[in-house]
Amino acid sequence: MTVPGGRWIQHWDPEDETFWKETGERVARRNLFFSVLSEHIGFSVWTMWSVLVLFMGPEYGLTPADKFLLTSVVTLVGAVVRVPYTFAVAIFGGRNWTIVSAGLLLVPSVAAFVVMEPGTSFSTFLLVGLLAGIGGGNFASSMTNINAFFPLRKKGWALGLNAGGGNIGVPVIQLAALAIIGASGGPRVLLGIYIPLILVAAVLAARFMDNLASVKNDTGAAKDAARDAHTWIMSLLYIGTFGSFIGYSFAFGQVLQTQFGRTPLQAAYVTFIGPLLGSLIRPLGGRLADRYGGARITLWNFVAMAAATAVLVAASMAKSLALFVAVFVVLFVLSGLGNGSTFKMIPGIFQNKALAQGLTGEDAVAYGRRLSGASMGLIGAVGALGGVAINLAFRQSFLSVGSGTGAFVAFLAFYAVCFAVTWAVYLRRPAAPASRAQADTEKKPEPSYAEV
Repeated sequence: MTVPGGRWIQHWDPEDETFWKETGERVARRNLFFSVLSEHIGFSVWTMWSVLVLFMGPEYGLTPADKFLLTSVVTLVGAVVRVPYTFAVAIFGGRNWTIVSAGLLLVPSVAAFVVMEPGTSFSTFLLVGLLAGIGGGNFASSMTNINAFFPLRKKGWALGLNAGGGNIGVPVIQLAALAIIGASGGPRVLLGIYIPLILVAAVLAARFMDNLASVKNDTGAAKDAARDAHTWIMSLLYIGTFGSFIGYSFAFGQVLQTQFGRTPLQAAYVTFIGPLLGSLIRPLGGRLADRYGGARITLWNFVAMAAATAVLVAASMAKSLALFVAVFVVLFVLSGLGNGSTFKMIPGIFQNKALAQGLTGEDAVAYGRRLSGASMGLIGAVGALGGVAINLAFRQSFLSVGSGTGAFVAFLAFYAVCFAVTWAVYLRRPAAPASRAQADTEKKPEPSYAEV
């Protein structure tokens, strides 16, 4: 049976190994590939202002504080629209919404192409930056959609690959900017490259992707996920990982220019390295979480992020550019690793809750898939707000002390909080199988999350 306006798959059971081997894996991988393409361009459009501000020299009349405010606004909108984008998958279908969300990227790209010139008012740049924020929403709908295609045992790798492929949109647009700046080109050249790519992504999604009928019209799942405490706990942890990744992606080049006096070309030579490595390692974070447990990987990742940030504080105070850049790149890598491990935790958490409630078999799988898919959009939205906080923290730090040192101290404290929460909620009590005596009592066993 098909529904007008799209291709619909009525039966989908990836947990059935026979179904997965004969049909499911091939279809899931195809949808994953074209989902990554659309999300990749969405990330590029969302973060294009991290690149465009490098083109905006003194003739544009913007202060460093203005630029940090501009990128904060872009990040904020990208975070907020992730909530309705999550609902959109259930309302329209994953394939159908991918087509629409890809096409919508034309709006901010064409608008930026029109206004990107000296003499444009700061308020106009802010308005166009608001439009660019819609590119951040593609992540939420893409992750919610792909989560439904893969079995639990494959989710860490699949979600890491989906998100990592999207995240690579950040360094790719920065690399494109480096080539254009190096060739003495202007920002409109960069935008002119992406406009046709957006059209290609929308057409390919229409041609090769599918909708899952099992996800259709389940908008109540997001409401149920919003009532669950784990959604908000994981949101906090995702602020620490993805919030860091996207916030640093927007701010890195500006920090190099403002604190270390780098030219746009000098800044562009290094700003893409961190986001690139952080994106590439995200699937590895998911795979490590599949093998060792996402909570364990996340816990020690926050330890490493705190240590790297402490070194950044020292490098910032010593004004050591080489050490600063090297450790900042390490911090990007760690944020990408943590992105993969935190998102792997989400399906496992809700699966364990289902088992603790006495659900078994397909009922438990359906419960976990339903709530994990819905919660991912909400977690992604809140996590992206960390990028807003990072840019605002840098703005205030430069206004107050003339460097980013104060901001890094605040980030260090936050990573310590994330470490404490991960340990207290997910690792304090080690996993232990319920005894037969427990199973015979009316009291349901407490879910154990050490292996998620």
